[in-house]
Amino acid sequence: MSWQPEMDELRRRQEMTRRMGGADKVKRQHDGGRLTVRERIDRLLDKDSFREIGSVAGKADYDGRNDLVELTPGNAVMGRGKIDGRPVVVAGDDFTVRGGSADATIKGKSLFIEEYANQYRVPIVRMIEGSGGGGSVKTIETTGRANVPGVSGWNTVVQNMGQVPTVGLGLGSVAGLGAARLAATHYSVMVKEISAMFVAGPPVVNRLSTKQYDKQELGGWEIQLRAGAIDEAVDSEEEAFAAARRFLSYLPSSVYDAPPRGPQTDDPERREEALFDVIPRDIRKPYRIRPIVEKVVDQGSFFEMGRMYGRSVVTGFARVDGWPVAVMASDPMFYGGGWTSDTCQKVTRFVDLAETFHMPLVYFCDCPGFLIGLEAEKSGVIRQGVRAMSAMFQGTVPWCTFIIRNAFGVAGAAHQNGSRLNWRHAWPSGRWGSLPLEGGIEAAYRADLDAAPDRAAKMEEIGDRLNKLRSPFRSAETFWIEEIIDPRDTRKVLCEFVEAAAPIRGSGRSSLWMRP
Repeated sequence: MSWQPEMDELRRRQEMTRRMGGADKVKRQHDGGRLTVRERIDRLLDKDSFREIGSVAGKADYDGRNDLVELTPGNAVMGRGKIDGRPVVVAGDDFTVRGGSADATIKGKSLFIEEYANQYRVPIVRMIEGSGGGGSVKTIETTGRANVPGVSGWNTVVQNMGQVPTVGLGLGSVAGLGAARLAATHYSVMVKEISAMFVAGPPVVNRLSTKQYDKQELGGWEIQLRAGAIDEAVDSEEEAFAAARRFLSYLPSSVYDAPPRGPQTDDPERREEALFDVIPRDIRKPYRIRPIVEKVVDQGSFFEMGRMYGRSVVTGFARVDGWPVAVMASDPMFYGGGWTSDTCQKVTRFVDLAETFHMPLVYFCDCPGFLIGLEAEKSGVIRQGVRAMSAMFQGTVPWCTFIIRNAFGVAGAAHQNGSRLNWRHAWPSGRWGSLPLEGGIEAAYRADLDAAPDRAAKMEEIGDRLNKLRSPFRSAETFWIEEIIDPRDTRKVLCEFVEAAAPIRGSGRSSLWMRP
């Protein structure tokens, strides 16, 4: 006797589940410009590396003799695979089955894959399309009761934020718990014009609002990217998969490993002549920060995240002589580099990300302080600011700062972890103090200015005198700044920093790991 009949039955059931929601639902998915969940998994992972788990889980219909008639799969496909040869797990919502709703969800599958990532210490990629929560209002009728809200397994989702790289790809309409799963990641991506994310979608919101919204007006990519709810928006699903792969390339498989060194393809001794005069002498003139970062790190390695949120600070990953680092850089094109409330929140989250995965942090500082004024006060900027600074002081990762222009006030003080020894260098263009001279002279020397026969001349005289005293060389004389360097030597210094930092990056779960 052979076991062939059982194997044939297994293959028959797998064939049924691979049909997903049926040919008509698959066509509707394609007509909407979206891939199916199985197509997405194939394009994300290395070729032929996917091993499905729960391949025949679903809702079965049997005839009077208890023979299977039809098997409708649960609306989630999951399993293990590889990205660039490294093990990962992936879970994807199948929108062709009940629109990704919880009505067709088998909770055990989503719990299993989160626990697998946690216990086997591998990254997890969630491909999200649907709600994936407690079901629709119709669920009350189909179940005969109303569920008490709860999120089974959320503890593992939280634990994974402190243990393994977690990526969320919003690949269609995402609402409720689906939106929460997308936000509860280290890196999240939406597809422009196709994806939308909201706590509740237009049918619910429009019932309660006089203004009527469509999906993009309520939760399109521009709204969510500017709000900081997601990290990136791209033009196609293929670009979303590429972004996920690139993000993971900078990180270890879990916090128990150090971020792996990549190829050493760029000369650590490379000097960039353009850096010598890139900072304008006129302090009122801004400049573009991204080209500065790109000239210092390994060419082509800068990977920015959160570009449209908290825009006075740029954040992203890069490689320096092959070593992965976390990069922050002030952007004077927005508020002169001053920290707004949302900038502070962005900094906090990014510093926590670096701390979670033991990535050395590099900061190109040009911060004139916190944003001031009534609207800034209404935004609670000081509370968010000291929270960001506290995240820095609680960190343990190696830290290197280049003060390239301004460092003033409390926000200016938040340019390094003040509780630890750091590498800190200034460019000759560096300026620092409690307040910029331009705003402080009027307050500090009011009596002298009021008594002067020529107020403007007196202002200029005081300014000239103080400018000589605030020279960065005066600070270096007393070791208030450790070293002033030629801007063209920045890459060389940075390469020396990452080499020194590599053996002390540490490993293991941080006591203050990143929260969404």
